[in-house]
Amino acid sequence: MDSELSIATIRSLGIDMINKAKSGHPGMVLDAAPALYTLFTKELRVNPKQAKWDNRDRFVLASGHASALLYSLLHLSGFDLSIEDLKAFRQWGSKTPGHPECDVTEGVDASSGPLGQGIPMAVGMAMAEKFLATKYNKPDFNIVDHFTYVLCGDGDMQEGVSYEASSLAGHLALGKLLVIYDNNDVTLDGPLSYSFSENVKKRYEAMNWQVIEVADGNDTTALLKAIRRAKKESFKPSIIIMKTTIGYGSKNQGTNKVHGAPLGDEDGKYAKLSYGFDHEDFFVPEEVYDDFKKNVFNRGKRAYNKWNKLLKAYKEAYPEAYEEYMNAMEGKFTLDYEELAKTYHFNDKEATRNTSLKVIQEVAKQNPTFLSGTADLASSTKTTIANEDRFGPDHYNGRNLYFGIREFAMVAIMNGMTLHHGIKVAAGGFLVFSDYFKAAARMACLMKLPIILPLSHDSIAVGEDGPTHQPVEQLAMLRSMINMQVLRPADASEMMAAWKIAVETTDAPTALILTRQDVPNITNATYDDVAHGAYIVRKEEHELDGIIIATGSEVSLAIEASNKLNAEGIGVRVVSMPSCERFDAQSAEYQESILPKACRKRLSVEMQTDFGWYKYVGLDGKAMSVHTYGASAPASKVIAEYGFTVENVIKNYQEL
Repeated sequence: MDSELSIATIRSLGIDMINKAKSGHPGMVLDAAPALYTLFTKELRVNPKQAKWDNRDRFVLASGHASALLYSLLHLSGFDLSIEDLKAFRQWGSKTPGHPECDVTEGVDASSGPLGQGIPMAVGMAMAEKFLATKYNKPDFNIVDHFTYVLCGDGDMQEGVSYEASSLAGHLALGKLLVIYDNNDVTLDGPLSYSFSENVKKRYEAMNWQVIEVADGNDTTALLKAIRRAKKESFKPSIIIMKTTIGYGSKNQGTNKVHGAPLGDEDGKYAKLSYGFDHEDFFVPEEVYDDFKKNVFNRGKRAYNKWNKLLKAYKEAYPEAYEEYMNAMEGKFTLDYEELAKTYHFNDKEATRNTSLKVIQEVAKQNPTFLSGTADLASSTKTTIANEDRFGPDHYNGRNLYFGIREFAMVAIMNGMTLHHGIKVAAGGFLVFSDYFKAAARMACLMKLPIILPLSHDSIAVGEDGPTHQPVEQLAMLRSMINMQVLRPADASEMMAAWKIAVETTDAPTALILTRQDVPNITNATYDDVAHGAYIVRKEEHELDGIIIATGSEVSLAIEASNKLNAEGIGVRVVSMPSCERFDAQSAEYQESILPKACRKRLSVEMQTDFGWYKYVGLDGKAMSVHTYGASAPASKVIAEYGFTVENVIKNYQEL
């Protein structure tokens, strides 16, 4: 079979999709087609009829704007993607959106497009493979044994998060990670030289990567040799720097004109003829289908059947390990609340970050593939699993993750670990630094990935570190994110329930907002209380006069104020609202039972911006909040100066 015909077909389908949609990015589609053809037909091990096969090779298109290239390959390989789907490229409700989405298109291993995040997600996949292989593989039973591949471009090389993750990957010696770098020297605005002149080879060598250069991206023989050489390196990730001509075959090849605009009919025809391809739009020769059936579909099917046979023998030889592995791959992560309640011993006062650490131990005990980490803040955020090793070359089955000071990469890597399946991962830092990883958290929301983000130092009570470290608007930011589950527990009781919710959530990331300072254990909340998002923590003793709504450390403050007001004959109810999103999801009847519409006298108390609170207190109510960026002083002084005292809560309530 002439590979040139298959490559020409891939390129032509890309031209046709983008022209028909009158929208898209042909540049990389045309210049990287030989590389991906070589990878898919010679090395990539996938089974199109078992698209989620556990031991398949993973592929991440970091440069997601080249989606037409991936869709062409998925169609030709036999995934559930028809020619009609290709014709619907970038249209409403299609399986071929403008950038790949893993929950929309079969065969897409990661949603991508925001440049820079593809390499970190692939790093996460490679880390997951290492952990699971080390934990579950036995002599003669390599049930976890696959590679992770990436195609990235010049844009990815300029995004800092790519280098954060690449640095960690080299440090961790992730030998089964392979990046193909399409170096075409053009970006949207013009030549790459306008903004970038680094020696990428030297940088990656300095990060402990194997670097392989391919002088001509059309040379499939050289590309195959490079891929196979990369796969032989066990102790370094590999990057293949491949020189290409953007928009290869177009009249405007080599320029930014072909980066993000359709070629059009005339230039599209010109490019196709330069490949020796003279057919109507969306035509695929039978020889090309035969090529992919033999070299992708059948090869993958054989590999799958061989692995399935191995897995059955593994089940016979190691039944307990098999059951544990299967539960992990199927995402069966749970937390026995009764066992947790029996194990956990309350202190009268305790920072919720400390409670969280105790709960983490039980989560790890009950879930063997639960991993925990942080961005160089383990002693502050309290995330370390006791008596477990650090994940790294000496202990790839270690369950403590050290991401270094790389918040953005940390969350993007967590996304990749979760996309791999088999792992429940929690990692975090200070709440204020959620700004650094917001873009990756957004992708977790979009992909419905149940990562867990324990975020401590949650308010102006951070104290002496001052406004640079005191979060004010970050909580509102997290709550504003679609599909982000945010829980700010008031004490140990709420903390235990919050962790159970986080562990058992399957379709959304969870942010756990934790205090640095001690808080009294005062709520006696049940799991159901917290699961409903809000509940009555202190019922009024007299006819209902008004409601104080609080979260986190401010709940005890609200209760103290309520006690004094009730003692004066004023019926004040206190509502703890650990999760706005969960409360919003409750029935109208439940919401009315907690916040009756007839009661318009409402005060919210939270040491954050008031953004979002008027949804609950109404225009007649008031939000006690923070309106500046904090101050450097002992926590008690800062809290008092900003008015978060019992006396001030009472004063604000009485002024309503």
